[in-house]
Amino acid sequence: MTLSFGARLAAAMDAHGPLCVGIDPHPSLLAEWGLADDAGGLRTFALTVLDAVGGEVAAVKPQSAFFERHGSAGIAVLEEVLAAARAAGTLAILDAKRGDIGSTMAGYADAYLRDGAPLAADALTVSPFLGFGSLRPLVDAALGSGRGLFVLALTSNPEGAEVQHARGPDGRAVAARIAAAAAALNLGQQPLGSIGLVIGATVGNAPEKLGIDLAAVNGPLLAPGVGAQGAGPAELAAVFGTARRQVLASSSRGVLAAGPEVAALRRAAHRAALDASAALRG
Repeated sequence: MTLSFGARLAAAMDAHGPLCVGIDPHPSLLAEWGLADDAGGLRTFALTVLDAVGGEVAAVKPQSAFFERHGSAGIAVLEEVLAAARAAGTLAILDAKRGDIGSTMAGYADAYLRDGAPLAADALTVSPFLGFGSLRPLVDAALGSGRGLFVLALTSNPEGAEVQHARGPDGRAVAARIAAAAAALNLGQQPLGSIGLVIGATVGNAPEKLGIDLAAVNGPLLAPGVGAQGAGPAELAAVFGTARRQVLASSSRGVLAAGPEVAALRRAAHRAALDASAALRG
């Protein structure tokens, strides 16, 4: 039987540290690396990152938008990157933030969470803001194939609060409802459930203020905003408290700026993993 995503991620974090390296081929980073802003530059960038960190970190997180902007050639590179991550034995979280309803959501599930699909990843970031129940096709596909989801809950962008902090007639915040729904899906799973949340590392005490018990989610907590974006040990402690061992810290520019040399990228990833371990597991 295939191990669940939560179990595989927990083992990877124990082995390599709680770090996910973002593969974000932003035009400015391509330029800094001396690469053209085209599918060829995209491919060189992404596969160089994988060459450096594959087998060295708990997970990688390709940002789908930066591949999609190059059209079909960019999607072909994304397929190659996901296949290369599998070959390296490194978990791949596809950052696509998909959200829809009904048969369209089932189509996304087939695209990203089906065994043998060209764009199949170990986990997918998703948006619950059409109602958590709209995620059911993705939940079923993920849990049925040993994959996972990371559900947007508390994001660091200023605009997010107007929806995520909003309270219903019962006084409960939207983000708290999302966390509770994920916790219900993870109930009894060991060592971690496979339905995680995206919690920005710079949201301060928002979980406590909104009445969210992140430890009770019993799933992985993907934390963008670590390192170059400003979150250090103090910020991580404030946001995650006793749930820190569930956190997978995501770092993109903090590692990618060390490129394009493979050895320098690998050293930067190792330093970031050590820093994440000290902040989250020390």
